[in-house]
Amino acid sequence: MSEPTDKDRLAALEGKIALAKGTPEAKHHNEEHYSMANIAWRMVIELVAGLGIGFGMGYGLDRLFGTLPIFLVLFTFLGLAAGVRVMMRTAQEIEANNTGPAPGDETNGQAGAAQDKDG
Repeated sequence: MSEPTDKDRLAALEGKIALAKGTPEAKHHNEEHYSMANIAWRMVIELVAGLGIGFGMGYGLDRLFGTLPIFLVLFTFLGLAAGVRVMMRTAQEIEANNTGPAPGDETNGQAGAAQDKDG
C-alpha cells in the first residue's frame, strides 16, 4: 500500500472540517434584539454627548468671563438641539437602510402610467 498523498490528506481534512462545521444556524431573535439595543444606545449617547459638550462649553465660558450662568444655560440648550438633530439624522439613516424603495415607486414607472392614461 502506498502512503496517502498531500492532496488526499488535504481533501480528507477539508471533509472533516465541513462535517464539524455542519449547517449554519439561523439568526436568533436575541441577535436582532441586541442590534436594536445597540441602535438605541447609540442614540442616547449622541443626545447625552450633545448635552455634555454644550454644558461644558457654557460652564467654561462662564468661568472665563465671570458671568452669571447665562452661557451655561444657552450652550446647554444648543447642545440639546444639536444632540436631537444628530439623533434624528441617525434615525433617518437607519430607516433608509432598513427600507428600500417600494415596488413601482420609480419615477419612470409613474410617468409611463400617466402617459398610458392620456393616450
